Amino acid sequence: MNIGIIGSGSMGTGIAQVAATAGHEVLIFDNNPAALETASTKLQKILNRLVEKGRLDDPQAKAIFGRIYFVDELSAYKDAGLVIEAIVEDLNAKKTVFGHLEKVVSETCILATNTSSLPVTAIAAACEKTTRVLGIHFFNPAPLMKLVEIIPAIQTNSAVVKNARKLIESWGKLVVKAKDTPGFIVNRVARPFYGEALRILEEGLADVPTIDWAMTEIGGFRMGPFQLMDYIGNDVNYTVTETVFKSFFYDPRYKPSFTQKRLAEAGRLGRKTGQGFYAYSENAQNPEPSKDRKLGEDIFWRILVLLINEAADALYLNVASRDDMDLAMTKGVNYPKGLLRWADERGIQNCVETMDRLHQEYLEDRYRCSPLLRKMAREGRKFYE
Repeated sequence: MNIGIIGSGSMGTGIAQVAATAGHEVLIFDNNPAALETASTKLQKILNRLVEKGRLDDPQAKAIFGRIYFVDELSAYKDAGLVIEAIVEDLNAKKTVFGHLEKVVSETCILATNTSSLPVTAIAAACEKTTRVLGIHFFNPAPLMKLVEIIPAIQTNSAVVKNARKLIESWGKLVVKAKDTPGFIVNRVARPFYGEALRILEEGLADVPTIDWAMTEIGGFRMGPFQLMDYIGNDVNYTVTETVFKSFFYDPRYKPSFTQKRLAEAGRLGRKTGQGFYAYSENAQNPEPSKDRKLGEDIFWRILVLLINEAADALYLNVASRDDMDLAMTKGVNYPKGLLRWADERGIQNCVETMDRLHQEYLEDRYRCSPLLRKMAREGRKFYE
């Protein structure tokens, strides 16, 4: 099967590399010829680096690159079996692309969007044959990240979902299925990791390095929330939070932070600009954390219980299955444990009591306890019996 990729940024070329490594011929389209040339050069460098590291031999790298074609016309997709769009996160731009794309592909071609937060159903509505459109959300960098979220639109044919899943799994990916709701699984459930850390900072309960220390040293996370926001980019992370917030009709649980917004406005985007929550210049000196164990435990638990509550509520609203929920968080954002399994370990009743205590303190809907957690605590049930 020929695979089409629209968009030659890091995500588009990453997906192309995955498909070409699996043996497919891949066509990458971009309406900017300079971007295509840059993508080709970067991809060659990535493959050469893999050869240097011994992960590929030279003939394998050459074969992978030889299966990737850079094209400047959508008409090149006339024989493609699957086309994945990976352009800018703009709904109107995506709908325009899908409207044009449908006119050139075959009747049996599956059309997919790699959107991380926009409604797949709305994108599908741009097509006449809506039943073949779905979301296939890879995580960056696509060649390294195992997880892929598959998101059927309400119009998507079940056979299309089944065929797409089978294909993506044949590429060596772990696939989870998510309901077409804002943020799907990972970008929805992960919001408190950033949002509650920012809230703790804004309240003056702890500084940036102390919060990060609590989450890595005590919580076992690979990166603290501020390290991760700087890595992702404060502009990107803020925009995802804002998109989810607006998409949920301004639910306070997803409220963005003025602190992060101001950093983005100041151009302090993190690693890519040399300054964010931390400084990244060669001689930069960042403050040391306060390694107060009691404070660290309190910070870790407050953020964790918000994450658990979000995962439980997503399960309650049938966004994904229990197993897919935990798999998504461990493989999509490298959490040390699945949140629902963590809830069992820490105690469902303990989660409910903590959420209720926060709610009574702040009187904000941000801290409302999931009905599922409350019901499970009342019945003495666990997620994993």
